[in-house]
Amino acid sequence: MRQKQHKSHVLRESDLYGPVRDYLVAQGYTVRGEVKDCDITAVKDEDLIIIELKRAFGTSLLMQATQRQRATDSVYVAMPQPKGGVRTRRWRAVVHLLRRLELGLILVAFNRSKPYVEIVFHPLPYERQKSRKHKHAILTEIAGRSGDFNEGGTTHRKRMTAYRENALQIAWFLDRHGPLTPRRLRELGTGSKTLSILASNVYGWFERVERGVYRLTQQGRDELATYPEVVKRYAAVESKR
Repeated sequence: MRQKQHKSHVLRESDLYGPVRDYLVAQGYTVRGEVKDCDITAVKDEDLIIIELKRAFGTSLLMQATQRQRATDSVYVAMPQPKGGVRTRRWRAVVHLLRRLELGLILVAFNRSKPYVEIVFHPLPYERQKSRKHKHAILTEIAGRSGDFNEGGTTHRKRMTAYRENALQIAWFLDRHGPLTPRRLRELGTGSKTLSILASNVYGWFERVERGVYRLTQQGRDELATYPEVVKRYAAVESKR
C-alpha cells in the first residue's frame, strides 16, 4: 500500500501515473505509459483512452490534450486535487474550458493513506449556450458609461463602472450647487437611480443633511478630484445647458 505523501515531497507528474494506471487496470483496461508522446494510453476492446498528466493546469496541458484528440475522442487530463477543490472561481473557469474543449478531467488526491482517483467528468460533446442575461448586463453597462475611462488589461486599479460614473455625476452636481434633493438632481440629469445611489452611499461620498436633502462629504470631494477627465466631461455638458 502506497503511503501518504510526505510534506517535504515535491509532487511530480510521474507520481500521478501509478494511481491513474491502477484505477484503469481495475476497470479492465490494458494500460501503457509513454506511447507516441502520450503520457498514458488505455485500451479495452475498441475503446482507446489517452490521458495527459500535469502537476498544474496550463496552456501546455491544453495543447497536448487537444493534439491527442486527433487519435481518439476519449482524452482526459489528470492533475492533483486542488487544495480549495473545484468550486473556486478559478477552477470553475478551468472546468468550463475543459468541457468546451470536450476533454475529461481526472483528479488525484494524495491526502489519504492511499491516493484516491476521481473522474470529475468524461469527455462529452459540448453544446455552447449563450446567456442573454449576461449579454444584456454587458450592453447595459456599456450604455451607462459616457466614455472610455478604463485601460483594458490593467489590474489592481479602480474600475470606472456605470454605477461609479453615475455616483461621480451626482457628486459633481452636489459639489457645484451645494445640498440638493434627489428630485432636483434628476432634473439636472443624474438619472433614475439617483435616490438609490444616495441612500445606499456605497462609497461614503454622500450624507443626508435633512429629510430628502443630501450633500457631498469631504471624502466624496477628495474622490471627485481624482477623476478630472470625468469632471471635465460633466462641466462641458453643463456649459451647454
